[in-house]
Amino acid sequence: MTVIKIIELIGTSPISWSDAAQNAVTEAAKTIKNIKGVHVKRCTAKVVKDKIVEYNVNVKIAFTVER
Repeated sequence: MTVIKIIELIGTSPISWSDAAQNAVTEAAKTIKNIKGVHVKRCTAKVVKDKIVEYNVNVKIAFTVER
């Protein structure tokens, strides 16, 4: 029987929402094996002087639990 665990993280990037999501997955992969998927829940951005300066994504990362 396969067990899937899900954690929720916030990724950030000065470049894009896609890059922010990738940063979250990259950081998670440093301590988690067998990542199987990512679900982007919400995208937000920080704006300074009418320009986006930081992209943020709330993600759920799914991975299989090793026994």
